[in-house]
Amino acid sequence: MPGSGFLKMCMPAMALLLAGCDPFSEARPMMDEYVERVARVLETEPRYSEVPAASQLPRRRERVLDLPDLDMGMLDFLSLYGCELQYVVGEKNSVMGRVMQPLNRLRYEIRFIQSARECLPDIEDEDFAEELSEAIESKQESLPIALWNATWGVEEVETLFTLAKGYYPVAVAGEVNPVSDLARDITRLNGVVAELESGNLDVSLDFVGEVHQRWQAEYRAGQLINSARLLTARLQDGTALLRQRLEGQPLCLNRQPNNQSDIVQNMFFSVYIGKVQPYLSAVSRGRVALIEPFERLADQQAEVMPEAFHPWYRRHLSRTGAGSLWQDLDLAISDHTRAWQDLLGQCGLRPGA
Repeated sequence: MPGSGFLKMCMPAMALLLAGCDPFSEARPMMDEYVERVARVLETEPRYSEVPAASQLPRRRERVLDLPDLDMGMLDFLSLYGCELQYVVGEKNSVMGRVMQPLNRLRYEIRFIQSARECLPDIEDEDFAEELSEAIESKQESLPIALWNATWGVEEVETLFTLAKGYYPVAVAGEVNPVSDLARDITRLNGVVAELESGNLDVSLDFVGEVHQRWQAEYRAGQLINSARLLTARLQDGTALLRQRLEGQPLCLNRQPNNQSDIVQNMFFSVYIGKVQPYLSAVSRGRVALIEPFERLADQQAEVMPEAFHPWYRRHLSRTGAGSLWQDLDLAISDHTRAWQDLLGQCGLRPGA
């Protein structure tokens, strides 16, 4: 056929163009399109509200806690000769030790406690033995601070929770769970935190560096937060349109379906159930797999949580309470579901009936 070669050459470009025009391939155009279609089938004008506010993770200087240092004189240090603690303290006093990253500082604090415990029975000087016992107790008391700094105080967590990388992706058939690795990491990290908080210092921290690296390469937590905000706003917009119709002329008289109710019902199943609901489910799964474990990570360390961190925690991680964006999303979903049930119920088409 004449020109068939040209058509074959153009088809990939045409496919890309058509894919780019699909409003349901990305979160923002999908939700805007959904509100527009609700308005269209209800024969009214769409209205778009502002997406609820969110904030970046507090700055590092507001998240990192001051960790007290021990004042060990040189004579005391020399008296530890032959004991492992000598080398542990020596590393801390080195040039590199003075600028330890939070994870390495946590490792040092744990090694100090363990080495000091092993060394204590060999200390013959009673005064120094008492001083070392007090040092062990002090390190144990401040260990939660080092632990907080090695989790919420690291720079890498800022990338994971950034709001600058758009929305949680719309699922593509056959695509793997986008947060599976991150979910595994945070679950394992929560276990380590629980062990350390309970006094078990023998847990391995070898994997935590890789976790931090993954945090620095991923944006999924921030994307989930952005999507929760978007979904809340657009579901509320759709609910307002549905309620407006419910308060006006009934969609059906005497619960008898008509042409318009057929159009409304078709849109409900094809767009809300077929497109929006799967995305709601994906965001919900992401929340359970990632946001909720991070909520537990913060909850486990509530006693040392910096004051500046509390408002961000309540807004972005907490599932309940005033100001929780996740509670706002749950309420928006519930209200939207009831509005659809009430509207289609006017025609004897109530979903789930």
